Parts: sequence; C-alpha cells; structure tokens
Amino acid sequence: MFKSIKTGVIAFILLSTAALAQAQKKIEQGTVTYAVSYELTPEQKSSFDESMLPTESVLEFNNNLARIQMDLGAALVKVISDANTKTALVLVDVPMAQKQFATKMSAEEVAKERGDIKYSNFKPTGQKQTIAGYNAEKYTYTDNKNANYELWLTKDVRLAKGAEYEDFAPLNGTPVKYAMTANGVKSIYTLKSIKESTVANLSMEVPAGYELKTAAEMKAMQGGGQ
Repeated sequence: MFKSIKTGVIAFILLSTAALAQAQKKIEQGTVTYAVSYELTPEQKSSFDESMLPTESVLEFNNNLARIQMDLGAALVKVISDANTKTALVLVDVPMAQKQFATKMSAEEVAKERGDIKYSNFKPTGQKQTIAGYNAEKYTYTDNKNANYELWLTKDVRLAKGAEYEDFAPLNGTPVKYAMTANGVKSIYTLKSIKESTVANLSMEVPAGYELKTAAEMKAMQGGGQ
C-alpha cells in the first residue's frame, strides 16, 4: 500500500512538472522576426524584380498595438496598427526629398488594402517538428478562393493581440511557418526569432512634422492611382 501511494505521488509530481514545462508562455511586448520568401507565377516573375521584394518581416508589438517597418530604398515606411479598432497609421519618410507623410486608415480602408482573402478550415495533421526552437504541429487550411495552404503552429508561446493575424487567433498559438496571399502574390513566412522586450513609443497619433494625406492621396503618390 505504501509503495503504491509513493508511486502515485511521484507520478503526480512528474506530471505536474511536465505540465508546467509545457505551459504556454504569453508575451505582451516584444519583437517577432520572420524570413520571407515567395512563390511567384511565371507572369509575376516577368512583370517585376523579385529581388526588390522584402526578405524579412520585423514586427514590434505592445498589447493591441504593433509596428512594422519596411525600407523601400527611396522611402522608409512604418505601419502602426491597432488590433482592437482594426485601424492603421502609415508613416512615410522620404529622406532625399526631406518630406514626411502620414495617413490614417479606417478599418474599412485597412480591410480593402489587405484584400478579400480570408483563411479558414484549419485542420491539424499530427506532423510535428521544431522550428526556431519551438515545438510545432502542421495544419492545413484554405482561403475563400479555394486555394490550399500549410501552417506550422506552436503552442509553446502566444503573442499579444497586436502581433496576431486575426484569422489565426482561434488556434490559440503562434505561427512559426505559414503562407499568405496578398495582391495575388503568395508569400511564405518562416519564424527567425521572438524576443520579449519593452516596446515604447507606439501610438496611433500623427507625429509632429508629418504632412497628413488621405489614403487615396498616398496611393496616388506611390503611383497606385485612385
């Protein structure tokens, strides 16, 4: 009887330790970095230079706010988004022209810019591997245009709302490798690192010195027309 009780206690301690070791870590502030590659169609390869596309995505986040920065050569673009209101603030610095522009985007404008692609039908496959030091499981999913995708998801860590993609949020984890389609271009994101740190100065207010433009005006400046 004593041996049985002792064995049960030890088993309980081991199981409790394992549960603690596997408990999901939640990160409210920090930086997540993904390597980005592309699956271009022959038509896309002939219409633009793939080497001009960004190969890395660096996202800073603090609770519901997030900031991503893109160096486009002639201009430095920062996009600050609010996951609660689904709005965004776009800041464009053009050093050669010594100009700074800002655009406040409504939830409707943000949705239009992202396109009408929605992702759903997430199904775990049971396949496991370690990516960027995180335990991940493979999922399959589709978009509303019947295209198929693959996602590797870790439940070791969960990022704050500002760093999550809305369609992935119900999975209660963090994508470590996934694919998305924007403006007809399919991109593959592979996690490089997640760093927990203080992220300050995130605000949806237009900084001093920036000239305010509408979304249509900003698009016209970039050669996108109306």
